[in-house]
Amino acid sequence: MGSDQDEKRWPPWLKPLLGTSFFKQCKLHADSHKSECNMYCLDCMNGALCSLCLSYHRDHRVIQIRRSSYHDVIRVSEIQKVLDITGVQTYIINSARVVFINERPQPRPGKGVTNTCEVCDRSLLDSFRFCSLGCKIAGTSSRESRMKRSPDSAGAGDDKGIVASFTPSTPPPTALSYRTAKRRKGIPHRAPLGGLLLEYY
Repeated sequence: MGSDQDEKRWPPWLKPLLGTSFFKQCKLHADSHKSECNMYCLDCMNGALCSLCLSYHRDHRVIQIRRSSYHDVIRVSEIQKVLDITGVQTYIINSARVVFINERPQPRPGKGVTNTCEVCDRSLLDSFRFCSLGCKIAGTSSRESRMKRSPDSAGAGDDKGIVASFTPSTPPPTALSYRTAKRRKGIPHRAPLGGLLLEYY
């Protein structure tokens, strides 16, 4: 029941968009210098398109994907016409406000961080809940939200997104590793050259 509600909540093109690889060479127009695939048709949902492919998608809803630090972004002015992006942090890149398409997890938040993405723990401004469109879907879908709120459900589900967010615990130290960790290098000695320099003066 929850999954049916989730399907109705999001437009049918959103999940295919999140799984699409952009900025590859178009197979249909490989001979052209304009063959980089950075467009997506919301009506056809048939993968990344290049600018020459757009002639087959007249009167369709097409959005342009841009890139920032090797991550795909969409301009807010384009995406907010077709999707509610409330709660997703926006960024200004090249004088345009954008949102990231997929998550960009951080190993650990910086010092003094008070707010992080509810899904991947990336540092956020206090007024936002998610760092990307993908994290908003993961964080607001009913099944995944229940799993995230339940502390003992981390290993119970088969959801790859939730399981992948947990790192394996550190194994208990063995007798050998304990001895190795406690071993000292020995007493430090001064270099003999220092004494020679003192005698020289």
